[in-house]
Amino acid sequence: MSRDSFGSRFGALLAMAGSAVGLGNLWRFPYLVGENGGAAFIILYIILSFVICLPIFISEFVIGRRSQENAYSAFRDLSGGSAWRWVGLFTIFVPMVVLSYYSVIGGWSVEYLLKSCTFSFTVGISQAAINTFFVDFVSSTWGPLAAHTAFLLLTMLIVVVGIKDGIERFSKVMMPLLFLMVLSIAIYALTLPGAKAGVDYLFNPDFSKLTGKSCAAALGQAFFSLSLGFGTIMTYASYVDKKENILFHSTATAASDLMFALIAGLAIMPAVFAFGISPQAGPGLVFETLPYVFGQMPAGGLVAILFFLALLVAALTSSISMLEVAVAYLVEEKKIPRIWACVILFVICWVVGALCSLSFGPLSSVKIFGDGIFDFFDNLSSNILMTLGSLLTVLFVGWRLKKTDVYDEFTNGGTLSRSARIFGVLWFLIRYICPLAIAIIFLSGLF
Repeated sequence: MSRDSFGSRFGALLAMAGSAVGLGNLWRFPYLVGENGGAAFIILYIILSFVICLPIFISEFVIGRRSQENAYSAFRDLSGGSAWRWVGLFTIFVPMVVLSYYSVIGGWSVEYLLKSCTFSFTVGISQAAINTFFVDFVSSTWGPLAAHTAFLLLTMLIVVVGIKDGIERFSKVMMPLLFLMVLSIAIYALTLPGAKAGVDYLFNPDFSKLTGKSCAAALGQAFFSLSLGFGTIMTYASYVDKKENILFHSTATAASDLMFALIAGLAIMPAVFAFGISPQAGPGLVFETLPYVFGQMPAGGLVAILFFLALLVAALTSSISMLEVAVAYLVEEKKIPRIWACVILFVICWVVGALCSLSFGPLSSVKIFGDGIFDFFDNLSSNILMTLGSLLTVLFVGWRLKKTDVYDEFTNGGTLSRSARIFGVLWFLIRYICPLAIAIIFLSGLF
């Protein structure tokens, strides 16, 4: 039976952009900017995205397309069956960890979209009432579990259809719609009185705010946002035609991710400043601060619907890529039918995600190394697993694969002259700069 694949360049591009664009842009990026001094953090983020993360992205792309296999089989076969195959298994394990707690946040976006559709965030609602609603909701038992279940079910229903008819078709429709929704909110936010302060905050740098922790946060955000270190790019690249240009696909995805993050910042920060809200609201910025802001806006009820719909779509475009990594492994390596592979992984992610969800309420007293269950999985994946996965990937490409094989894949057999011209720089970054930078920034974030 022939292997499923993307049906077009446009579809592959949108699917990869969808994997990158997600909650990392709309939920995580704005509050990290707020916590780390605004524009200086953005500049650092841009530098790390293109100097460190783009070569890692290309490395994953090379592995996936070279092998045309799932992540485990790719490392096993490209390494000649050596112990590197366990890195492939590691890159399948990581997205399941991330999806388990990611689906909890995705569930919150489901709940807030439903609340928006009933115009719960209306003029006159107080910040205290919004905060109380959020705390009461996430600390309850059945509401968050139902939302978590709904989000995971939506993810599974898209993936079970397949690559061309499921993931690609969904991405072709929803990615342009997502961009238009967030762009519309940004344009509207920029018209609010006092919005200029938010723009200044985003684009006037104060480098004194940057610390080792800021560097670690910027790199972690780039990993999280670009889906690095956990097999999604590798898996999607295995479905890309051999004729496609790896440099073009990788750069276009990184640029799309960055552009979306900046537009998300322009959609959120001007509105935050316009209504005198602190930009350092942390992870609660989207779910505690913005609903209050929407309640103060003219036509804020409609803006809230648009925003939380965008948040849900962004979450889904990433969650389907995470699920596909392990589905591809079970289908190709264990010969399990796609529908049953999806069901098995749904159950696993649901159970772990349920524990993460309950850690805000009934299981709040349960600690793992001092963190609640949700925070433990978040910190473990963002600060350790994805970073380690990225480090192992560049070491594999830079030191285990033959340089001639990497060159052949990156340049399509030497036929892409532009790729050939920059290969020397890329190889140097992959072999020396990326591993060193990942190790330094990783350690600076720990101490």
